[in-house]
Amino acid sequence: MKATLIPIGNSRGVRIPKPFIEQCGLSEQVEIDVRDHMILIHSPRHPRAGWDKSFARMARLGDDKLVDSQNTATQWDGEEWQWK
Repeated sequence: MKATLIPIGNSRGVRIPKPFIEQCGLSEQVEIDVRDHMILIHSPRHPRAGWDKSFARMARLGDDKLVDSQNTATQWDGEEWQWK
């Protein structure tokens, strides 16, 4: 499908057909990226989406150990630190 760029102030816009919006699940806000000379418009990503499944899988596989297992606790950690 071809579309025409529409002047909007100093910028340009493109009308997105309703079926495209529905098919992509777009709402009021979108993210816009440029890759390989293409403009990509997509629904906003949730930065931590899928982390719960990844952490559960890591725990199941025993891959949830600290990378740096060296104990770096100090006297301050033991005597002064308090959880609130």
